[in-house]
Amino acid sequence: MNGNLPEKVAQKLDSLPTAPGCYQMLDSEGRVLYVGKALVLRNRVRSYFHASANHSPRTQALVAEIADISWWVTKTELEALVLENELIKRYQPRYNVRLKDDKTFPYIKVNWQDDFPKIQVVRRMRKDGARYFGPYTSSRACYETLDALRRVFPYLDCDRVITGKDPRPCLYYHIKLCGGPCIGAQTREEYRQTIEQLMHFLEGDSDRVLRQLKEQMERAAENLQFELAALYRDRLQSAQRIAEQQKIVTAALEDLDYVAVAQDQRTGDTAVQVFMVRHGRLVGRDSFMLDGAEVFQIGELSGDKSSEDNAPSVGQKTAVIGAFLQQFYDNAAFIPPLILVQSLPRDVGVLTEWLAGRRGGKVELRVPRRGDKVKVMALAEENAAEYLRVQQAARAADTNRQTEAIAELQSALRLDTAPTRIECYDISTLQGANTVGSMVVFVKGAPAKSAYKRFKIHGKGSQGAPDDFASMREMLRRRFRRLAEPANNTDPAKAGKKEDETWRIMPDLVIVDGGKGQLGVAVEVLQEFGLFGQIPVIGLAKREEEVFLPNAPDPLWLRRGSQALHLVQRIRDEAHRFGITYHRNLRSKEQVRSRLDDIPGVGPKRRKAILQHFDGDIERVRKASLEELMAVPGINRKVAELVMEAL
Repeated sequence: MNGNLPEKVAQKLDSLPTAPGCYQMLDSEGRVLYVGKALVLRNRVRSYFHASANHSPRTQALVAEIADISWWVTKTELEALVLENELIKRYQPRYNVRLKDDKTFPYIKVNWQDDFPKIQVVRRMRKDGARYFGPYTSSRACYETLDALRRVFPYLDCDRVITGKDPRPCLYYHIKLCGGPCIGAQTREEYRQTIEQLMHFLEGDSDRVLRQLKEQMERAAENLQFELAALYRDRLQSAQRIAEQQKIVTAALEDLDYVAVAQDQRTGDTAVQVFMVRHGRLVGRDSFMLDGAEVFQIGELSGDKSSEDNAPSVGQKTAVIGAFLQQFYDNAAFIPPLILVQSLPRDVGVLTEWLAGRRGGKVELRVPRRGDKVKVMALAEENAAEYLRVQQAARAADTNRQTEAIAELQSALRLDTAPTRIECYDISTLQGANTVGSMVVFVKGAPAKSAYKRFKIHGKGSQGAPDDFASMREMLRRRFRRLAEPANNTDPAKAGKKEDETWRIMPDLVIVDGGKGQLGVAVEVLQEFGLFGQIPVIGLAKREEEVFLPNAPDPLWLRRGSQALHLVQRIRDEAHRFGITYHRNLRSKEQVRSRLDDIPGVGPKRRKAILQHFDGDIERVRKASLEELMAVPGINRKVAELVMEAL
């Protein structure tokens, strides 16, 4: 056992039970780092701390942060799995594998419990007698599905109470997206038959629905109801087009899901693809990104079970698959009897038991070994890899633009090195009152908000007549003095205080908001501290977006629409926003401050009591008599006289 354990952890490890249960790893502030389950709590939890354990870097990082352990004993491992799932949803621990977006996924809800079932898109399933289909990865997917099906199976989505006696229908009836039960154009039985066909279609039983539509068309034609027959014909053709998009992947007409995982081993980014096969047809697929997945090896594809007691060393791919199955099927409206995976999770037995309980019937987890199922799994893997590539490309798009902007800016300004760290300075004031300065920092084209600084200007220009040049000079001197001068570790006033090291990072480019005047001030300050020539500096004028360079008679114009100009504008706007926000905060505080604050003997409580008594109207306070002031709770004659004298 590792000898460098916190005392509390060492004590807990000695008292762990040998029963099944669920455990939590906590940091020094009591935050939940990781939630797990175990068949034998003592063996599982202690395995994290064995000195000889060959942990992955992520597990090593977890162990280094653990300051406390808590656990729950359960009767069975299945109970532990259910509890683990609830705790992961509640705490979203940093070291657990989680669906990347923790939103609630949408479902299609058919209110089958009502006489005239309406169709909705909802975010939560309830035990209310309705039928649910999903989850879908986006609301857009739900609405696109319903939009296609509504042309075949017209349904209600309005708020009307259906009596069949309404004087007129809505627009949807006229464009044939509703059967019109509100005006009696469709009986309860006819409407429910349409909705039942829609549900069969959502379940993947399209062949059955196509047969029914064909029978309805032929029956209407036999009864010489040619308009109705034409309506069923059009619906049948639309349904056939939708069904043709559902690829037949098995002749056995079975229900099953394929779950495939793809990972970028360089970054650890992990994607999961779920293929949904209903009645032998591939009716849908969903794609997910995962957080907290450790990098697994390409060869981790065997279906061998790993010991629960040896959890930290099990294949990471099996851990990812197991965690995903838990979270996905906890919210699924339908669980098929067969789920095919690339690799069996380590706790396959308890997981299948839990799935069977949720389904209300047997569920089998299996790795496909031969035939068409292997081919479909390979297709699912390809789709998972493609989804991962697309997501990474989308995420990298902004980064690529930022890199392009930095390269353009370096070229335009003729800088020796790329301006990786850019600092921008701006002054905000209102007629010389509450003058403040702002410093924003962009690193690699992205805002580094933790490095932002605010300056309350104290010298010339801070009150009275505004002086942007003096204010800029004060701000820049306060910033670059910290960079140029050595750290003062001997100052008694700063003893015990940790110095902010970000002051000592030299920028690759300084931007001052303003024209030649502000640029001249910046050059003077940099020369004063011996930094001119080491740190490139430019001025950016608001009017025409001219860029002013030191010792250059004419301004430089960055190409309109260029990435470099967009970056400079974004940085300048961020500096302005940051400074204005601080300036407004100071103004708000000053406006809250009243003349009462300057009266001796009137503290916050008395000021509040006076303002409440006179409804916050300082003019009423000024006109109040001595007796009226003394009527305020906590105000005696002496204080009342001071208030009258001051106001």
